[in-house]
Amino acid sequence: MAGKTGALVQMGMTPEFWRGKSVLVTGHTGFKGGWLSLWLQQLGAHVHGYSLAAATQPSLFVEARVCEGLTHVEGDIRDLSHLRACMISAQPEIIFHLAAQALVRQSYLDPIETMTSNVVGAMNVLEAVRNTPSVKAVVMITSDKCYENREWHWPYRENEALGGRDPYSASKACAEIVTACWRDSFLARQAVSVASARAGNVIGGGDWAADRLIPDALRAWESGLPLEVRNPQAVRPWQHVLEALAGYLLLAENLYRGKSAEAWNFGPSDADMRPVGALLDGLAGLWGDGAAWQASAQQHPHEAGLLRLDSSKARTLLGWRTKLTIDQALEQVIRWHRGWMAGEDMRAFTLNQIEQYMALSQ
Repeated sequence: MAGKTGALVQMGMTPEFWRGKSVLVTGHTGFKGGWLSLWLQQLGAHVHGYSLAAATQPSLFVEARVCEGLTHVEGDIRDLSHLRACMISAQPEIIFHLAAQALVRQSYLDPIETMTSNVVGAMNVLEAVRNTPSVKAVVMITSDKCYENREWHWPYRENEALGGRDPYSASKACAEIVTACWRDSFLARQAVSVASARAGNVIGGGDWAADRLIPDALRAWESGLPLEVRNPQAVRPWQHVLEALAGYLLLAENLYRGKSAEAWNFGPSDADMRPVGALLDGLAGLWGDGAAWQASAQQHPHEAGLLRLDSSKARTLLGWRTKLTIDQALEQVIRWHRGWMAGEDMRAFTLNQIEQYMALSQ
């Protein structure tokens, strides 16, 4: 295995590192990719984006005008020739691969699209890197759901078995295997450092995805309706999107220096791994206006009931730390959404939330 970490690397990301760096973000029109692209722009990187058009309307990509500060290419990661040409043109030093079909329930509706996007797409990104000499570091974003979920109370560590009962989770486990294969078989020999990152359930302003808890809640409450909840007892590792992205950025810095080429968890503290119902109680209290939720009586496809992440490796070896509690993260979500409803400049608003996050003590 290439690039084992060994001792403590550093405490926190280095903003100066990113100034002038050429960075490619796949999936930059998505929720998490949009936040990352804005952060990289703020850090002074030259950002290139490769993605399908924004999947929702409205979208963070449009509302925060993410496109203003990057080179935008619309394309499908399953199109290897187009992706390869884009990568060669951009000549990135660092790549963040986020483009994916990201919803569990959608994976039941279209498992083939999920598998090709998440498995073949990951393979194509790594294969295109083989033909792009400028690349030094690649962060492959997978998911906390890549683990074989045994519904146990212990948090999953990076050396746990991979697996997946639903098509989405299985696709992410496969993407992990593909990542390790291309790293060890090809890219390590080219001095390209490749790592995978597994974050928890990220939340933040500008997420309008369907069948995702907080966007569904905000849509329901805007309409004056109670939210129908599939599984209020399910426990998830909730965290603000900037917590995960801070981990990705820190990991990329270490990869660029030839370290840390392996799998990493970036999850919240144990206290923030709370049930869906408890999370919604906190969100409803912040929203006000009679916001409420109720358990759905309908039958739904299987989803894991208990999922927790152990991020001790990232804390110990990378020096990564969470900065926001889940209650603070929920406040940020509501503040962002209220700002959008009030017609504020959401690019400036989002960049300000990033700046405030960076100013927090480690």
